[in-house]
Amino acid sequence: MRNIELWAPTKYEYRRGRLRVTKNTSIVHVGSRLCGDLLAESLGKYIPMFATGRLVDLGCGAVPLYGVYRDNVESVTCVDWSPCGIDSHLDFSCDLSSPLPFEDSSFDTIILSDVLEHVPEPVMLWSEMSRILSDQGVLILSTPFYYCLHEQPHDYFRFTEHSLRRFAEQNGFRVEQFEAVGGSPEIITDIVGKHMQFIPFIGKYCAAFLSGLTYTLRRVSVFRSLSKKTAYAFPLEYAMVARRIRMDD
Repeated sequence: MRNIELWAPTKYEYRRGRLRVTKNTSIVHVGSRLCGDLLAESLGKYIPMFATGRLVDLGCGAVPLYGVYRDNVESVTCVDWSPCGIDSHLDFSCDLSSPLPFEDSSFDTIILSDVLEHVPEPVMLWSEMSRILSDQGVLILSTPFYYCLHEQPHDYFRFTEHSLRRFAEQNGFRVEQFEAVGGSPEIITDIVGKHMQFIPFIGKYCAAFLSGLTYTLRRVSVFRSLSKKTAYAFPLEYAMVARRIRMDD
């Protein structure tokens, strides 16, 4: 990772010991705050559990998760395509739909966070991730499902749980953790908040309040139960951990 000394938190930050999405609206719109907080919960749980060794952050952008995995790994390689406009930490600029410029088994951990939906040739990327990951290496992936178009025109797909599991299994991965992040209440909050934020004068404050209220209500057992029961059919986002295995394992 280039210019490590210049790295600073962007999308994610720790507050009161918990990984949360930033409140800086120039980085994350207030209407997307709930989705960011929910994903932060999952990534803040799985990355310390599974990230080890030589890590590559594919589609790294400003490397927002560096602060989560830096103490668990030996080295960090940052990869993105140059039009992302953020290159101060970039080690390799390349198209993730093309063969990656790494030897076989080069890495022990792959981070692919909110990137897969922006890759026009996901079959190629899955094959390449399998190739560059060491045996028993781990892929930590997140991708949205019920979510608005973003980073247009480079927003190509939404993947179901079944398609993600199928991609993993076809490319030599064993799924070890799979989580549908958020359910119907969170989707409703996300949609309403994204519209509410544009109301003149008060919209951003209302959207922030709604996001915070929903996040807080998730601690209530009835609300949490509703979220979990609806998450299978109405997931806001997915988080997955998959391990690269030998064919004879």
